[in-house]
Amino acid sequence: MTQSPALPLPPPKERRRLREAASLTRAQLASRVGVTSETVRGWETGRATPRGRKGEKYARLLNSLDAEREVTEPHVSVATSDRGRASAPGRSARSRPPARDRDRTRLADRGRAPAPDRGRTTARVTLADRSRAPDRAKTPYRPDEATSAQAPEQAFDALYAFCAPALVRQTYLLSGRRELARESVERAFQIAWQRWPEVARDRDPAGWVRAVAYECALSPWHRLRPRYRHPEPPPPDAFDRALMDTLLRLPPSYRRTLLLYDGVGLGLPETAAETEASTRAAVNRLMHAREAVAERLPELADPEVLHWRLVELASTERLRAAKPLVVRQAGERRARLWTRAAIAFTALLIGTTVLTVRTAPTRYEPPVPPGETVQGVPPPVAPGPLSESERDLRTKLRKEQQRGPDRLMPQPR
Repeated sequence: MTQSPALPLPPPKERRRLREAASLTRAQLASRVGVTSETVRGWETGRATPRGRKGEKYARLLNSLDAEREVTEPHVSVATSDRGRASAPGRSARSRPPARDRDRTRLADRGRAPAPDRGRTTARVTLADRSRAPDRAKTPYRPDEATSAQAPEQAFDALYAFCAPALVRQTYLLSGRRELARESVERAFQIAWQRWPEVARDRDPAGWVRAVAYECALSPWHRLRPRYRHPEPPPPDAFDRALMDTLLRLPPSYRRTLLLYDGVGLGLPETAAETEASTRAAVNRLMHAREAVAERLPELADPEVLHWRLVELASTERLRAAKPLVVRQAGERRARLWTRAAIAFTALLIGTTVLTVRTAPTRYEPPVPPGETVQGVPPPVAPGPLSESERDLRTKLRKEQQRGPDRLMPQPR
């Protein structure tokens, strides 16, 4: 029978606050405890209670984070007192950079450290954005703060730097094409920049962009483009090729559900909402997708093993996203092009309408009926040759004078 941990546990909200104060993501904390990020989410929301050895390890970790926070707080208060402001413990916690509470959008974050239960000592994956981890810890993205304290360009650049590298890898798993993955992510962020007021007010801007990127990557119109008619070179590793082939054989809805739940780490309600399906339908898609993967690759029957293999497969490809400035400028050029095209089409439509109004008749003109053939009319007859008397008369007339009384007064016979 499992028991609650001996060490006292703080309330659920305090657990999350301690993790965020230490600038740890759910995936990083889960890797230290040896559980999944979904388990940590349940502990922080109060839906589940830590029990057993994992619960004791979680309690010790929270106590150590609390002790580290208490050690660092005096330094913060001394620095602020020199400026004449007394800093409270709550203020010092808020003065630190906020934690990235939307780590579920980063498929790469869950591959930073493998779970201890799997017996791995080192991770095979090295994500391209790991080198920028200190920079992201200094300036993390929080939608509520970025939209209020930063300019739109700065907030967009922060969102792009936070989400784009992981989204490129996720869309690569969806489509199996490297160039299409980059194009879909850039197009999603271009749409987000065009609708930035709506995205900035959204509760989950990263989820908004992720949904648009997935829709662009799974669009059936790509098969009509000549550049995407032929498959791209597969991954070099044989197992990675088999896993990618298995994913591409799944229906798009099953593939998307599997990636969101087992790859990104969303919960079932969030997965169902993002795929526009009911929770029951999302569960059925997930179970069928797992069965299809386990049928072809039996070693991936465990969801945890499947998760780490998805992380490794996404990390083996060197997929890089464009710069935020390039994406914003491309989106603005595209918007200007479509705006000018719409203006030109509207002007052409107005000109056509004016020409029609000017040339249209102003009164009713009855239509002319078509002609009909008249029967019974004799055909015209041409004059025949002259007789002998007619020829004599013509000769006589030609010999006489053209003027004079002879022409005016006939002679009696």
